[in-house]
Amino acid sequence: MEPESNEDTVLRPQRPVSVDPSDLGSDVESDTIIRERAPFADVPQEALFALREPEPVAPRLSPVDVPTQPYAIERSSARPLGNRFSVNASAPIALDSPAFIGRKPSLPRVVSGLPPRLVRVPSPLREVSSTHLELRQQGALVIVTDLKSTNGTVVVVPGREPVKLRGGESIVAAPGTVVDIGDGNIVEILPIAEPDQGDS
Repeated sequence: MEPESNEDTVLRPQRPVSVDPSDLGSDVESDTIIRERAPFADVPQEALFALREPEPVAPRLSPVDVPTQPYAIERSSARPLGNRFSVNASAPIALDSPAFIGRKPSLPRVVSGLPPRLVRVPSPLREVSSTHLELRQQGALVIVTDLKSTNGTVVVVPGREPVKLRGGESIVAAPGTVVDIGDGNIVEILPIAEPDQGDS
């Protein structure tokens, strides 16, 4: 007698069957227990979230609008806390907090440390992304980061070939570094200002 062929066998998933456990008799494994899930409200909050003190909310810095044309630089006798930068040859802006530069920059969802300074630039051709670039003072260094912009960022560090940053890439920038974010907007990293000779 020849074995039956399995070519016409069709396998279908079994349909779920609701069974009352009392109908199963004594063959049910004794260590298997079926329970309904506890309502969410009955779960202790300590089991869901680690208890921590809320972090203080730092005050927001007012946005800076950068004009298309440069204007006269106002000298200040106060020494800035770090490097400075200028956009489109405007007055220097201190890097005493991170700077977010773009066509319509906004704060990130999570801010750690000092709140970023928002710097708006003109972009009639919309080549500049809403929040295009971040400048951050880290010790004695300035870190330039492309914030996943659409058109990228071109960075020219003195003495090196131009580098195009793409979304999320960073580079260390020395004073004199020039950053092109598009639509004719040029960001220049400036050195720490020296006090006037008359200052003590």
